[in-house]
Amino acid sequence: MIIIVCQRLLKNTKISGITLFPFILLRKKEYRQNKTLINHEKIHIRQQLELLIIPFYIWYLSEYYLKYLKYKDPHLAYRNISFEREAYNNDQNPDYLKKRKLWSFLKYL
Repeated sequence: MIIIVCQRLLKNTKISGITLFPFILLRKKEYRQNKTLINHEKIHIRQQLELLIIPFYIWYLSEYYLKYLKYKDPHLAYRNISFEREAYNNDQNPDYLKKRKLWSFLKYL
């Protein structure tokens, strides 16, 4: 995992951070100190590894578009992706990745 601050790339977005294996890209350098955000992105790293990276992105985008068709709201679609639900539900638990079972995101489908 490599953390990179990309102020220019993420400047005009609402995105605080995004994980593109093996990188965690952050919009502001002070976000490096945000343990919840970093843990959230680390959960995505684990998800990407267990799905062998490329299938993760295919699944993620497919699920987003299906949720978008259902909710007609981009934010609601994003928040209901199983990978995001798992990450948001557990990002405040610093020990989550130590006890997380394989394919745990499936509980959030």
